[in-house]
Amino acid sequence: MPFARINGINIHYQIAGDGPPLLLFAPGGFRSVLSRWTAEGGKGVFQEMDALRTLARHFTIIAYDRRESGLSGGRIEPLSWSLYVEEAVGMLDVAGAQQAFVLGACMGASLAMVLADRYPERCRGLLLHWPVAGYRWMSTMHQWFDRHVRFVREHGLAAVVDRAPRGDNFFLDPEIGPWGSPTVIDPSFAEHFANHAVEPYLEIVAQSCQQLFADTMPSGLSGAQLTQIQTPALIMSGSDWAHTRSGAWTIRELMPHARLWDVFPPDQTAANTLQTMLDFTNELANR
Repeated sequence: MPFARINGINIHYQIAGDGPPLLLFAPGGFRSVLSRWTAEGGKGVFQEMDALRTLARHFTIIAYDRRESGLSGGRIEPLSWSLYVEEAVGMLDVAGAQQAFVLGACMGASLAMVLADRYPERCRGLLLHWPVAGYRWMSTMHQWFDRHVRFVREHGLAAVVDRAPRGDNFFLDPEIGPWGSPTVIDPSFAEHFANHAVEPYLEIVAQSCQQLFADTMPSGLSGAQLTQIQTPALIMSGSDWAHTRSGAWTIRELMPHARLWDVFPPDQTAANTLQTMLDFTNELANR
């Protein structure tokens, strides 16, 4: 079970396969863990294709638990897309990959776009699966942060530590907040978290929510930033309240070298999703 120390945080990761590097930003929102790419822990097409094993037949996959998720550690500081991307760059360095294809699903698609914005030289092509966007997505995220704030004000930070093992993660139990998960795996972090001053902590929570979910645009970048991305991208749209078709269309309209796959749920399958991704990456590799 390998770990890498990136920006002072222990990151649980897996590197496997033989082929061009493929960096994976897992779906699952604040439960962005490498097991979401497996038949045992995944959902939808990535569960059906057993993505870690299947993609490793075509690529050198670089997968990891994002900070504050799964077995990775955390740090109490304002969260932002740029902060998350620094961790991703560290993982590319761990893998010895100067450049990689990038597959991001759900909130992971946001990280993929931000990586291309900040570090275009590291991105060979973007595979954006079910990007998140829209009013309902933004509103729900704000509601979940608000639930955490109310819980802390009423019960205190030590109560978050007590509740976290039962809640598991922020998406399943918003009351435990974004830092609940690492309190379960790291006793020293749990002690630090429980003893943190409440008001400064709540200021960090509010800043994190605003930086991550400022508007109804596809999460991660502004419209102006999207127009500047030169990395080729394939968009595979979702079709629900969080993974909106309108968000996918917005990315297609704004990113100069993006294409939108004209197949939508429920017609996306493990087989046609995999083949579409392989066709796209093979086309880029053969240019």
